[in-house]
Amino acid sequence: MTGDEVSKGSDDMMIDEHEQKQGNAVPDGFNSHYLKVYYGKLFPYADIFKWMSYGNDGKHPSCNQSYFSRREFSFTLDNEVYLRFQSFNSMSELENSVKEKCPVKIDIGPVYSVDPSKRHAYAQSGDNVFTPVERELIFDIDMSDYDDVRYCCSGADVCLECWPLMTIAIKVIDTSLRDDFGFSHILWVYSGRRGVHCWVCDGKARRLTNEQRAAIADYFRVYKGNENSHKKVSFTGLALHPFLARSYTEVLMDFFERKLLLSQEIFSTEERYEKILDMIPDPDQSITSELRGKWQEKRRTANSKDDINVVRWEQLKNMLQSGKHKVQGLRRCVEEIVFSFTYPRLDMEVSKHMNHLLKAPFCVHPKTGRVCVPIDPNHCEEFDPTAVPTLSNLLEQLNIGGLRAEVDNEWDRTSLGKSIRFFRSSFLQPLLKSCKEEMESSYNAKLQQSKNSFSW
Repeated sequence: MTGDEVSKGSDDMMIDEHEQKQGNAVPDGFNSHYLKVYYGKLFPYADIFKWMSYGNDGKHPSCNQSYFSRREFSFTLDNEVYLRFQSFNSMSELENSVKEKCPVKIDIGPVYSVDPSKRHAYAQSGDNVFTPVERELIFDIDMSDYDDVRYCCSGADVCLECWPLMTIAIKVIDTSLRDDFGFSHILWVYSGRRGVHCWVCDGKARRLTNEQRAAIADYFRVYKGNENSHKKVSFTGLALHPFLARSYTEVLMDFFERKLLLSQEIFSTEERYEKILDMIPDPDQSITSELRGKWQEKRRTANSKDDINVVRWEQLKNMLQSGKHKVQGLRRCVEEIVFSFTYPRLDMEVSKHMNHLLKAPFCVHPKTGRVCVPIDPNHCEEFDPTAVPTLSNLLEQLNIGGLRAEVDNEWDRTSLGKSIRFFRSSFLQPLLKSCKEEMESSYNAKLQQSKNSFSW
């Protein structure tokens, strides 16, 4: 989104609401009436507010009372009206605005140097003081970027055959963020349709410059090809970088051989295996000709019960790693093929710049009706995108539970409860504890500095 507000009318344009009574039957679909109920009863405003405040909502002397109000929120309304640079002084302000405007999407931007809603006043003063000062380190991984290596779906479609590519991305990136960069407070969220988002929320991550963000994004960059290049991963040097070597041996190779090879039937047709043969550095075509001859001769080896994809992969590996052919770069080719099919493909621009917007957790995706729920990186292989709570499921559950005794939170009697409890216990509480400790440490250091300046 570019510009401040792009609309067909005024910024305060209200969305038409479908107020027709539906009884207890909640049809599938997505409309502003159902969304209004969701925002009225289920959206976890308090948790989002606590998260976005990073401990600056209490009475500690080190609290920055303006912190939350300098955070940008962006609303997309259902008639394609975009409201950028929304800001709020409190949780209740945020809640009231969401309930009033009923956005089909809520995006979160950076913390600015001044309140984003008052940026024009500062611009008129001639001083360029409106600038982003803090932003979570974010990653956006989209399944459509894997369309050249998945054959079950394409575009926005996902299924349980190709979704494991997202699981692998989470495992590889999460491990590296923790082990290589020392980050602890990492939130993974299902995008609601075809991908995953990652929020790295440690203080040192939020304060990274654009140059530092670009360097981290580049650290993860391996896939550099486009639709016109046969070879999209190329390794130079005698050995893989330790991070890549660890990813390859602990995650990628096993996933490729045990899951992807079979689920995507990578060698099952001539068109598919030719794509792999194109990746082999073979100036005189001797290797590719020999493999092609074997594969065209028989679709299935005689008396073999092994899957054709497994057989052909073993033949390719044996030939490339035998040492018989003295072609430069040949031994690395197996690694390059595995990385081409399995390694995470990041939207680099999202990670490089502080001013990028990213969809808030617990939004509802307007195309699928699915809630953007957190994913546990320690059990990400158990996550099923087709089984997440949907808007219509949740309203049905509210209706069914309507006659039961009141609970403290409406979401406790829906399938959303599990996701909110996970968000709190595994991410929010440890994060806020760390923020409090950081504040206390900073405050004590300032006190000590003040004492030292007065001592003789």
